[in-house]
Amino acid sequence: MRSRYTAYVKAQFQYLRKTLAPSEQDGFDEEAARRWSTESEWRGLAIVETEGGGAGDDEGTVSFVARYAQKGVEREHRELAVFRRDPKTRAWYFAEARAPKGVTVVREAAKVGRNDPCSCGSGKKFKKCHGA
Repeated sequence: MRSRYTAYVKAQFQYLRKTLAPSEQDGFDEEAARRWSTESEWRGLAIVETEGGGAGDDEGTVSFVARYAQKGVEREHRELAVFRRDPKTRAWYFAEARAPKGVTVVREAAKVGRNDPCSCGSGKKFKKCHGA
């Protein structure tokens, strides 16, 4: 994953095509990759999580965040990248991109109901005080 990120940073499109799964290479849009690569100011790559991809595996996933700026606007690209190993050459290829799993947010405090007393101590209902 890091090598493909670096290829985007350095505009190395032949490497991006070469590391793409053979079945996907014909669909590679080099012009779109070139625009994204050259119009972006790359800020960094953070690997969030990996699964599989070891010596005995034929598939592995990498969840990552690539940070970049375009026209002065900071952006993030989040992806779950799937890599597969070629059974003959044993080389790894980027096979597909999936949307990363959503993060479940858990409240630490109980939710204040509209008809509950306001937590500020005013004595009013929340909906008539801070809930308005």
